[in-house]
Amino acid sequence: MIRLVDVHKDFGGKPLLRGIDIEVPAGTTLGIIGPAASGKSVLLKLMCGLLPADRGQIRVGDREVTSASDDELAGLRRRIGMLFQHAALFDFMTVRENVAFPLERRGDVDAAEIDRRVRERLRQVGLAGSEDKLPAELSGGMKKRVGIARATVAEPELVLYDEPTSGLDPVTTSKIYELMRKEREATGCTVVAVSSDVKALLGFADHVAMLLDGRIHYHGPAAEVRDAADPAVRQFVRGELEGPLP
Repeated sequence: MIRLVDVHKDFGGKPLLRGIDIEVPAGTTLGIIGPAASGKSVLLKLMCGLLPADRGQIRVGDREVTSASDDELAGLRRRIGMLFQHAALFDFMTVRENVAFPLERRGDVDAAEIDRRVRERLRQVGLAGSEDKLPAELSGGMKKRVGIARATVAEPELVLYDEPTSGLDPVTTSKIYELMRKEREATGCTVVAVSSDVKALLGFADHVAMLLDGRIHYHGPAAEVRDAADPAVRQFVRGELEGPLP
């Protein structure tokens, strides 16, 4: 579903990604981990064409992202759902309007069907009755659930989750991952999830990739990452210090 070959990205003349090579088979779930500011969120935005790569090739499905026109990118994004960090809801739109947005942009779904699908999706994420609320009236966990509803309401082939549980308590985190799991099982979509909550992510993903120093430092089954031979991977996943505190 996704293939990146020698992908580079600089910001302000400073290299962030220095040659990313990775493949994500269709129907699988990849978890991306790594230190803060290592480029995890940027990698998601490159995958869906929200940022251009400076060098390399990115292919999503049958589409070459790096050479796609604006119209082609617009068509590609209709096949992708994305949950941004902090949900990134439109604060001037109600919950109903936020979730309906991807369906309305498609232009081929009538109003009655949009209303039905929005109500059903909000029911599935436990927010029935919240249709007319504004984002300012929602808790952090509710915003995340609205974001998931918006990202998945059009049943996209690929779903990208950027820090789906950041700032949430453990109980809400479990609920969010359960929602994500149910969506994946119901649609068979391909999923790429970035998360600092390594423990929860390992219970969700099929495979895990670790970004370090601008490259894929590790890529392997999620079930094996805690016992990886690489000490940097083990330390990061287990939350261990490299040495004594100063």
